[in-house]
Amino acid sequence: MTLLIIGLAIFFAVHTVSIVSEPWRDRMVATLGEGPWKGLYALASLIGFVLLVWGYGLARQEAAVLYLSPRWLRHLALLLMVPVFPLLLATFFPGRIRAFARHPMLVATLLWAGAHLLVNGRLADLLLFGSFLVWAALDLLSMRWRAPRAVPGAPPSRYNDAIALAAGLTLYVLFLVKLHVLLIGVAIV
Repeated sequence: MTLLIIGLAIFFAVHTVSIVSEPWRDRMVATLGEGPWKGLYALASLIGFVLLVWGYGLARQEAAVLYLSPRWLRHLALLLMVPVFPLLLATFFPGRIRAFARHPMLVATLLWAGAHLLVNGRLADLLLFGSFLVWAALDLLSMRWRAPRAVPGAPPSRYNDAIALAAGLTLYVLFLVKLHVLLIGVAIV
């Protein structure tokens, strides 16, 4: 459980800098330069991510069960997951979906974490998915007073929504039938 907690702490510390102190972040970018800042940010994020994935894998094996979900919640979780990949891709393919959702990656994270909390009741699950849910909600709220940053991605196009939908739904189906069990070790269907 310790590795999971350390990984979450590192990952969210890095991803919360702009929420907590955007002026400090901007000063660091000005001092270090944008390239070195992004490099350090990416390295710290990667370290945190690797530790949280590794820690979660270990913690899942012995974590206490806090609650058992009724079987019908699996169907609700699967339904909540349908828009997750299209929203995630809409972040990088600007179109009407991105304009409507405003912050599609954060909305996707909220849906992903919430869906997983419905059907995973171990302590490790609560730490992982609950942390992402709280962080995404706080980040979304902070967008009310923070200036939006440009997100790298495809240039605006009338086809971007179709790309995000088609590729996102394809990814969802691939995760359902193969990728979730290959990457996570848990069969969904």
